Amino acid sequence: MYRTNLHTFHIPVMGIGYTIDTPIKVAPWGISSVISLVDDLLMEKMRAWYSKKWDLPFHPITDKMDDPRAKRITAYLNLVDELVAKKVEEIKQSALQIGGACARYMELLPETSLMKQSYFQLFQHSNALEIKKWVDEHIEAGSIDVNIMTKLDKENYHKGEKLPSLFNDGHAALRGFAQSTLRGAIVLSAGMNPRLYSYLDQFEDFFPDADGILKKKIILKVSDFRSALIQGKFLAKKGLWVSEYRVESGLNCGGHAFASQGELMGPILELFKTNRHQLEEEVNKLFVEALITKQLKVPEKILSMKITAQGGVGTAEEHQYLLENYELDSIGWGSPFLLVPEATNVDKKTLDMLSEATEKDLYLSTISPFGVPFNSLRSNTKDIEKEHNIRMGTPGATCTKKFAQLNKEFTERAICTASRQYQKLKLEELATKSLSDEERHKAYRRIVEKSCICVGLGTSALINHDLDTTSEGEGVSVCPGPNLAYFSKRLSLKTMIDHIYGRTNVISRTDRKSMFINELKINVDYLHQQMNDAPQPWSAKQSEYFTVYTNQLLEGIAYYQQLFQQSKNRLQVFKSTFLEELQILEKELTPISVTLV
Repeated sequence: MYRTNLHTFHIPVMGIGYTIDTPIKVAPWGISSVISLVDDLLMEKMRAWYSKKWDLPFHPITDKMDDPRAKRITAYLNLVDELVAKKVEEIKQSALQIGGACARYMELLPETSLMKQSYFQLFQHSNALEIKKWVDEHIEAGSIDVNIMTKLDKENYHKGEKLPSLFNDGHAALRGFAQSTLRGAIVLSAGMNPRLYSYLDQFEDFFPDADGILKKKIILKVSDFRSALIQGKFLAKKGLWVSEYRVESGLNCGGHAFASQGELMGPILELFKTNRHQLEEEVNKLFVEALITKQLKVPEKILSMKITAQGGVGTAEEHQYLLENYELDSIGWGSPFLLVPEATNVDKKTLDMLSEATEKDLYLSTISPFGVPFNSLRSNTKDIEKEHNIRMGTPGATCTKKFAQLNKEFTERAICTASRQYQKLKLEELATKSLSDEERHKAYRRIVEKSCICVGLGTSALINHDLDTTSEGEGVSVCPGPNLAYFSKRLSLKTMIDHIYGRTNVISRTDRKSMFINELKINVDYLHQQMNDAPQPWSAKQSEYFTVYTNQLLEGIAYYQQLFQQSKNRLQVFKSTFLEELQILEKELTPISVTLV
């Protein structure tokens, strides 16, 4: 089989609704992508829409049923699995058509693909029966993966009584995937949730079968090697194997941004490359011991373990360099796919805004109710809706979805910091404090700036499918990474893939710097912002944080300086100005370093 020789990129999860049906669109072409499991209500609406389109039976799953969240997720994932299988079969049926779907499937693959080379050779040396047999054996769907943001594990209630933790949002989502027909992976992001991780071992599909095959796999989204090792060992002690460690840039990415104290992508990937075998061996030892304890069959050989990366990659040269230099298995391309209607759900108005967005329009905001920096687009329609409510004297959103109800500051039962209920209570508390006008205004804005992204990140999918938005409103939140500024027009799926593989170039701007420089600059700017926002004098803890952050950045610069000297022939990746750009940023950091000593 040629499975490992398919695409060298994947499409990560983007928001709640932007990749909600991406696998239906791209998995038949062998492309892997990820569905968010946050919004089961959106999934139910999408299931109804696709069932009608494909003339399939649809039976609604209501809150009156037992375990409705898990059941909605299972039902939707089963439908996605069924539709992708139907589409793959249609592609196989076109095996003998010149320029048909099967030929398109092959044309999308990278030029180095052995599968692609074999297919086109078949037409020169094989008969129709042999071609059809080969296609039936080798054409297959890309992986249909799902994502759980582990912090989103809200407690739930029934008739005023708190339900057991297995009915928490994250647990129910995990159960919904585990009980589905999908044979993909669950991507766990936003850090370790021990209780949720421990729940994985309740489902046999996460354990290897008699042939050492995993029906369902585990992917960990991590920001550094230490985190990967800790989480991998935690799961291995339960007999659970992590099939992929997905390294994500802390700030040079879309969605929520988890600043990694100045650790940069290059040095982090170097650690993974250097210590990959250590990770594999240490985790496997614990994994085997756990399987023996559980009296389960131990695979004859170590299970496969992939290392992948995502965040800020924008050119074919960067893509290939990461694959080769850091020995990665795949590269995640996220934000640019927001401009590909064949792959993602972006309503026309937002798509136009994203196409025209420059660096000043894409910014790291504080609008997320989770208290984590969040990449956003200025003047998105959800923020316009939010500001209207503020001007009307009714800040905050009506909490309809309730997925981000995690705050218990004022109430026994958690509420969302973007909700009208929370902001009213918080503003009442603010009114009792003695502050200057400037301090009061800043405090006021910190409260009311939180936006209802639970709803906003799913609205595009509803608009694009002409589904009812009455209860949600039509305000759209969007979470592109800063790299999107260099992509300035709508793209077909083929054109985007051709760009990734170097068959074309869709970036017309000539001022784009290396992804490494862009990430470093974002981190330097973030450090400056954090230092300026911190009240003076800094506490010992704050000073230590800024010192570590600065030193990590300086160490990263030293690493890139050495890397540049070793890779002078790769000017497309580093460009001739790379060393000069490093020196400019180093000069910005040196005074900070001296001040903090």
